[in-house]
Amino acid sequence: MEHPTPRLSRERLVETLATMLDAAMPACAHVAYRLVGTAAALLHGIDLPAADVDILVKRREDVDAFAAALSSFPCHTAPILLVEGRQYFARFEVAGVAVEFSTVEIDSNADTVEASGRGPWERYVMLPCRAHRVPVVALELRLVTELVRQRPDRYTPIIAALRARGCDLAFVRRALDVAGLSPDVRAEVLAQIEGPPEA
Repeated sequence: MEHPTPRLSRERLVETLATMLDAAMPACAHVAYRLVGTAAALLHGIDLPAADVDILVKRREDVDAFAAALSSFPCHTAPILLVEGRQYFARFEVAGVAVEFSTVEIDSNADTVEASGRGPWERYVMLPCRAHRVPVVALELRLVTELVRQRPDRYTPIIAALRARGCDLAFVRRALDVAGLSPDVRAEVLAQIEGPPEA
């Protein structure tokens, strides 16, 4: 069965997250999680083409805890180990939107990657979502992900937001270097971030 793939507005994302968290809390209050992916940028207020909600957790039992708390919602994928993807994964439908919970089981101590290593756990912000506050991965990490994936429809609005709002430029420089992006790409991205805000 295919799961729903609507284009999310920020309002619908907030509705989905709030509905999920209303059901999951307080049972999952002990679980460390991060909102990642395009939905993270959307909650930051950047209009990106997001279709689902990706929740990163540290341990397989954390996926199980969310799955148990959301047992009243349609389950499209019960918790399962995806060996090739090195993930423990589950997918539910909440308010008509696919919400996915996953570990990323890659042995890394890097702090420059959005969904593995130290990055998502050290570089995040708490954003309001109705009665909840959601830990959302930092835009600097989202930028690197989209540049590596070569998706200009995603990274261009993130660059504009970082230019307008300010960012940790030293970290961005280091993350772009670690990601192995070409010198030309790195120079262009940094020039855009450091340039004057658009009128």
